Amino acid sequence: MYLLNECVKFILFMTQKHKIDDSHGISHSFNILHYTNHIYQDESLRNPQLREQENVIFIASLIHDMCDKKYMKEEEGMISIIDFLKKKISDEEIICIKTIIETMSYSKVIKNGFPELGEYQLAYHIVREADLLCAYDVDRCMIFHLFNSTENNIENAFQTAEQLFDSRVFTHRENGLILLDYTKKMVPLLETQSIMRMNTWRQIMKIK
Repeated sequence: MYLLNECVKFILFMTQKHKIDDSHGISHSFNILHYTNHIYQDESLRNPQLREQENVIFIASLIHDMCDKKYMKEEEGMISIIDFLKKKISDEEIICIKTIIETMSYSKVIKNGFPELGEYQLAYHIVREADLLCAYDVDRCMIFHLFNSTENNIENAFQTAEQLFDSRVFTHRENGLILLDYTKKMVPLLETQSIMRMNTWRQIMKIK
């Protein structure tokens, strides 16, 4: 992948500078990168034009949280992203990556719907749905709570995760957020794994 090493260095720099915790740091970037690759490989069989959009798809997936408003002012983070990408890829690719990152979050899609990205529409959905697949990680949700809540005990973290999964993660399909074939295959499996993980946590914490 083009710029892989540079992207990783940028993520490490940004996570340290803005104190981005493990739930949105390098591990999450790696996880979304792998999901992105699986979806991309599947979709490119039917849509060979995606081969020309690899830079946009993989770079956007890797660095999408490096302007997350939970850790910094979104505008300042985006300036850092654009400065990082300047002279490395084309202006058109930078604009597309910026648009994907600014419009792909669950909350923005629920509020505003999908953006119109023309020939990059499928690239957008690949990155967006790869990020959705990462949301089925119960431990990741708990880790975010532990790092960012004043009530940072494990019981509260688990209760928060349960509530989030019931109100949001387990509603992805009914909210029309799952469009691509690979994602449709993975969601039922990930839902089952999430339920099993929560049941194990209940056993560990002796929650009935």
